[in-house]
Amino acid sequence: MKVWTKVHLKEQDREVEIISKALTNYLYALGPIDDITRKYNISEADRKAHDQYTANRIAGLLMLYLAQDTSRIHDIANKYNFNFGLVKDINPEIEGYINK
Repeated sequence: MKVWTKVHLKEQDREVEIISKALTNYLYALGPIDDITRKYNISEADRKAHDQYTANRIAGLLMLYLAQDTSRIHDIANKYNFNFGLVKDINPEIEGYINK
C-alpha cells in the first residue's frame, strides 16, 4: 500500500519554495479565480487555503522531478487521470519570449 506523506523543505530546497509560489501565482493571479472569488464571495482565508494547497502540490511534484523519481510522478499521473475530469483539451500557454 502506498502512503502519501508531507515533507519539509531543507535550506537547499528553497528554490522549490520560490518556484512553487511563483507558479501558483502564475496559475491563479489575474485569472478567472479572481472573478470566481468575487462572484461567490469566497473568503480570503479560503482563497489562501486553496493557494497553499496548490503551492504544496507543485512543490511535491518539483521535489519528485528533482529527485528523478519518475515512478512516483507516474503514480500521481495515473491516480489523477480521470475520464470524468473538467479539463478536456489542453492548449499550452507560455508567457514571455520563446525561440521557435
